[in-house]
Amino acid sequence: MEKALSISQVLRINHPAITMGGEWGNCVGTIDRHGSGFFWGNSGNGKSTAVLSFCKELSRYGRVLYLPLEEGYSLSLQNSVRRLGLADCGSGFQILARTTFEDLDKRLSKPKSPEFVAIDSLQYLGLSYRQYQAFKTKHRNKLLIFISHADGKQPAGRAAKSIMYDADLKIWEEGHTAFSKGRFIGETGKAVLWEKGAYDYWTLKKRQEDR
Repeated sequence: MEKALSISQVLRINHPAITMGGEWGNCVGTIDRHGSGFFWGNSGNGKSTAVLSFCKELSRYGRVLYLPLEEGYSLSLQNSVRRLGLADCGSGFQILARTTFEDLDKRLSKPKSPEFVAIDSLQYLGLSYRQYQAFKTKHRNKLLIFISHADGKQPAGRAAKSIMYDADLKIWEEGHTAFSKGRFIGETGKAVLWEKGAYDYWTLKKRQEDR
């Protein structure tokens, strides 16, 4: 039987953490360095840009691997990379557009593999919730971020919903604005990723609601 801990013992547990900067600091504040994160949103709302921006901030603390499995090495990806200035991250930010779940598992099992991994998307990888649980347990020394399609305001699919509920870091993307829905919430709980796009979207939405 496991021993229960006192309050002072719980408070002395050291959790490796990252204090995010800029808009992401406003959104999530300080987060666990390891574990799982979940981004979801509808098409055209800036979901991929949000994830790339988040990963750029993470690259200040360690190596990042971003997997645009749906988008591939496309012109739109190149445009996002240029717009966000990801070249400034150097070799600490890697992009892998083609892989299988088995190969990814092997890659992350190697010494000195990237600590931060973003998979775009969960649906394209075809991961079940049971596979996710085993994958997360095996790579507990990493921060695994899963990007999901949305069905309305919910993740699309049974596995995606289960993974979202399990993740400590939850980010809903709408109108070029990221909203923290998980256990980590910064000063405002949101990050504006494109000011003009966000202004236009939310202004129009408010007008429609006021009718």
